Amino acid sequence: MLPACSLYQGAKHTFSTEKVEPWQRHILAQDSMQLIPDAMQSYADDHIYFSKEAATGGKGVGGGGCGCN
Repeated sequence: MLPACSLYQGAKHTFSTEKVEPWQRHILAQDSMQLIPDAMQSYADDHIYFSKEAATGGKGVGGGGCGCN
């Protein structure tokens, strides 16, 4: 029981969420914090993916699999 409790406490502190203050938000908005820092590269990747996928969905790119969005 003790190892389970210590594991829970460790996970609780590791994965806890904290409120981000307004003066700290500029750090999270930096390009280095993005998964794909280049916006044009992200747009091109999404366009190619959804053109080949032949489906529309959560990213807002419409059209079919023909690539004629």
